[in-house]
Amino acid sequence: MTNVLPSIFKGIALFTPGGDLIYGIDPDKQAQWHNDLCLGLQKIWGLTDSPHFLVPGYTATVERWLNPQTQEIEVIAEVYPAVERYIPLLQLLFNLEATTKWKIAPWREEYCSRAVIETYKPRFPQLWLHQDLIVRLDPKHLTLNSENSGQPNPMATLRPDSYVLRLFISSDDTNAEQTLSNIHQLLEESLGSRYTLKVIDLRKSPQQAAIHQIFVTPTLVRVSPKPVRRIIGQLDDIQRVLRIITSFE
Repeated sequence: MTNVLPSIFKGIALFTPGGDLIYGIDPDKQAQWHNDLCLGLQKIWGLTDSPHFLVPGYTATVERWLNPQTQEIEVIAEVYPAVERYIPLLQLLFNLEATTKWKIAPWREEYCSRAVIETYKPRFPQLWLHQDLIVRLDPKHLTLNSENSGQPNPMATLRPDSYVLRLFISSDDTNAEQTLSNIHQLLEESLGSRYTLKVIDLRKSPQQAAIHQIFVTPTLVRVSPKPVRRIIGQLDDIQRVLRIITSFE
């Protein structure tokens, strides 16, 4: 299974040096919201300032558009060298074919200097930690000028009443990729609410199993709203998973 997205859209992804990801999908193809994604990272980790220094070197963009001459959907995908290794994840999030040709954007030292970026590490240590974070911002709340437009704050997607979920998987499980795809499809199509999903690979971080008392993979945990809910084992029964995630009994 794959995520069902609009046939035409613009997508932007922003990575941290540690490999965490915040992204947005805009079916109207209007927004240029790199700054909003930076603000999202600031909100998530309570940073003292927006990590604007990550743009453009840690970004990727995808645009699906209708060619008026051929009447066929075409894809323009561009990624910067620092995050090129995440192309498989980007293809999953943006529902792209494995054969999609990615343009590797040239590193622009004058706009995203590696030396300058390293000077921010003591001030923003969270950005250099790999915390398996994947966050999608709701494009309905993204604006070109969130301070002056009078539109809703883009950080409304991270309000406490949204869902915070953790998915514990093991990358040596042959079904791990399918499980992740199923969960993303469920959240995008059926949850009907904003959410934050953190994916934790117990093969890479075995200590997390003891910390969170995880004995079987996959396990999906609803951290908030309270009470905590756990779904252990196979997650292919979409209706069951949705029912437990949204249950407050």
